[in-house]
Amino acid sequence: MWAVLGRLAPTYRRTPVYLRTLLALPDCSTGRSPPSGAATKEPMTNQPETGNIVVLSSNYLSMVIDLATSTPTILHWGSPIAGDPSELRAAIDRPIAHGMLDVVAPLSVVPEHGSGHHGRPGLEGRRRSGTGWAPRFEPSHHTIANDATGTTLRATSIDVHEALELSVTVEVRTSGVARVKSVLTNNGSDDYELDALRTLFPTPSRARETLTFSGRWTKEFTPIRQVLETGLLSVENRSGRTSNNRTPIAFVGTCGFTNERGEVWGAHLEWSGNSRVCIEAQTDRRRSLQLEELLLPGEVVLGPGATYETPWVVAAHSTAGTNGLTASFHRELRSRPNHPKTNRPITLNIWEAVYFDHDLDRLLALANRASAIGVERFVVDDGWFHLRRNDKAGLGDWWVDPSAWPNGLGPIADHVVGLGMEFGLWFEPEMVNPDSDLYRAHPEWVLVDQRYKPILGRDQLLLDLGRVEVREYLFEKIDALLSQYPISYIKWDMNREIVHGSSNGRAGVHAQTRGVYDLLGRLRHAHPGVEIESCSSGGARIDFAILEWTSRFWASDCNDPLERQRIQNGFSHIFPPELMGSHIGPPMSHTTARTHRLAMRASTAFFGHLGIEWNVLECTDEEVRTLTNVLKLHKQHRSLLHSGTVVRLDQATPNVLAHGVISADRTEALLSVTQMDSTESLAMDPLTVAGLLPTTNYRVEIMELVDAPFGSARRQPQWVRDGGLVMSGSLLAEIGFQPPIIHPESAVLFHLIAVQSNQP
Repeated sequence: MWAVLGRLAPTYRRTPVYLRTLLALPDCSTGRSPPSGAATKEPMTNQPETGNIVVLSSNYLSMVIDLATSTPTILHWGSPIAGDPSELRAAIDRPIAHGMLDVVAPLSVVPEHGSGHHGRPGLEGRRRSGTGWAPRFEPSHHTIANDATGTTLRATSIDVHEALELSVTVEVRTSGVARVKSVLTNNGSDDYELDALRTLFPTPSRARETLTFSGRWTKEFTPIRQVLETGLLSVENRSGRTSNNRTPIAFVGTCGFTNERGEVWGAHLEWSGNSRVCIEAQTDRRRSLQLEELLLPGEVVLGPGATYETPWVVAAHSTAGTNGLTASFHRELRSRPNHPKTNRPITLNIWEAVYFDHDLDRLLALANRASAIGVERFVVDDGWFHLRRNDKAGLGDWWVDPSAWPNGLGPIADHVVGLGMEFGLWFEPEMVNPDSDLYRAHPEWVLVDQRYKPILGRDQLLLDLGRVEVREYLFEKIDALLSQYPISYIKWDMNREIVHGSSNGRAGVHAQTRGVYDLLGRLRHAHPGVEIESCSSGGARIDFAILEWTSRFWASDCNDPLERQRIQNGFSHIFPPELMGSHIGPPMSHTTARTHRLAMRASTAFFGHLGIEWNVLECTDEEVRTLTNVLKLHKQHRSLLHSGTVVRLDQATPNVLAHGVISADRTEALLSVTQMDSTESLAMDPLTVAGLLPTTNYRVEIMELVDAPFGSARRQPQWVRDGGLVMSGSLLAEIGFQPPIIHPESAVLFHLIAVQSNQP
């Protein structure tokens, strides 16, 4: 047995920790088993309170919390630890240097300026008189509860002088994530003006490198890597939506962390409006992540007895690079009750096929072709409603335009359903065009300061969804259409940023965001079978919060596969592929004017919630046959694609992106390798795949979605010419296999399937 373990040791060391803990494998590098609780099938038993210190743990994450401070202080969040938790407080007690205060203010969940914290305070606000600007809380009481989803701590603190109450909720969930939020209550007799209520996670001093995501329209989820030695890195989003250029996500880790290596901590703000994410490195070497809803001036005023609840902050830790974080975030989303449980239907959206040219006969033919090649959902996009012959008019008038659809949507909807497909419809409910019946009737319903000339975006203004009457109007119009037609899917769009978003002269983004949630929730309650996609200029509203009511994201308006490879790679850090709308576009992208072969376009879209954004009536017979094959193969493999462990593979070869999914039982994998551009290398490095069963043999084959040449080579590897090879999981992890030479801007897919076990 020991000889077998010795042979397995190198493979085990390359197996990501988040996969090791799933399997309860022994730690071959030390000869010892994993730490207690790190690899058990049941959650680690949470330790009882010891000296006001509580330990909350799951299989993947341990959190040590000090309840003796004003608000709870997270002393540790990361790998499970052993020993007496009360010893930790003394172990991390900090010295006091000359020139400092006589106290060291704790980095609590809501740190206090009034207690000596010189970083960003957790709470900013004041009473009308100017008092209450630096409250100091005292812990009052707390409770701890357990259920199937994890363990929840609720701790309440009070400032008796300012009549403020702060309740902090900390959850450590079986998925491997922690969630934290706070509720502030005004127990005074006058108003409290709230400027900010932030959530802080301390991070170790070794976590010096940062990863955030920037971008723009059609280029979302661009990774930004920096080393922060001291100071403050602030990522602020004031666009009024989650943003496609400043997403509320931040990772910090040991320097040089990669997809598969290094220790990493990550957090995401579950909010669909303005946000601020700060990474701070203080001069005393303490570091922290701090996330918040960015409140505009005067946006939240708490009257007597009123409360403000922060968005949840969801966080995770990994000792196996960003892939470990991804696994925890994906487990959390997949564990939610409203996560899609059935196969994700292959979707055809008509936008890039016809734009505003809605001709019934043409769309009937398009539906026939879509059904014939294997499409399962047919979506009528923008252009079906009153006055909507271009993008300058009609928004807000949500009834079918008789000039385009003299018999209503019934003929196309019934035809689509009769072909066995679902029928979907595009809406942009939050917007209104000045050239619309709604605006002419209710100009006061617009989210602007009426004293100023409004700023248009795409000839659009925003409706004030903070107003009950506006939400009621929109619900009635959408509900009527959902009741009249067999609509099972809504593409919910939101195509402009909010600027000067005023409601009755006051900042209105907070109320607007809550109003969107309210309207979505009411529609879902009235029509529980209707699936809603979150789209906002592509990927500008992608966050955990909106998933309470939606089941799909449109990751980007760009279908150029070269751009999409990068966008989808960034998206995958937090969100699983079954939530990512990923479509095969036409040969020439309408956002970049680049042209790509069908092989590249299909390979890129294959790993998401697959769809088509292309006029398939214009396809050649060969393209029709190819699309039919691609859709057939996707249906065969989508159970794996949409449930497996997502991995991004480290590649030393420049300009190569490699990623894939591994099945839960680790007997199958699908991998993609994309040559993004020409490189100085004559060939790629061997592709190593960690996380498979080490003593199981796998058949490695190229999955040919499209019959296309790989690249220019005198001779491809022998295994490619032979049609495949067999390797053990150990060899795949340690040695890997040589990919073929492929053309720039092209991809190759590999299918790995277990064929036999060599276990003694």
